[in-house]
Amino acid sequence: MVRAMSTQENGWVEHRVQLRLNDFDVLGHLNQSVYHTILEQARTELFGLLAGHNDGFVMAHVEMDYRREVAMPTNYVTVQTRVERIGRSSLTLFQRIVRPEGEVANEATTVLVGWDRTARRSRPFSDEERATFEALPSAAAVSS
Repeated sequence: MVRAMSTQENGWVEHRVQLRLNDFDVLGHLNQSVYHTILEQARTELFGLLAGHNDGFVMAHVEMDYRREVAMPTNYVTVQTRVERIGRSSLTLFQRIVRPEGEVANEATTVLVGWDRTARRSRPFSDEERATFEALPSAAAVSS
């Protein structure tokens, strides 16, 4: 899957994800497990902004709603991501998978927690992480 990232004026960070033939199931639509992979890829690209400034993150919660089918032969989808909440050690992201014609196919809320690899437990965010998160598009910025 090929990815490209851009920050949009509309309050989202967008990632374009190229779909492969084996992403689709025998019914001809995007396999449900691929949605998780696509969203994870977008988060990985987003956290690439933190290179050298973080110890890692773990997923604490994910909630997903399937809105519209992504059927063959769809070539790509766009993942839109924005910050919903920044806590002391947790970050809540809202993500959407959007079909090429602009219809939302999937919506997901994910809670990530800062992770201390040595202690094997959660950790508070560093000042650099917090500044990076605060610079990302957020629901608060969209609603104000």
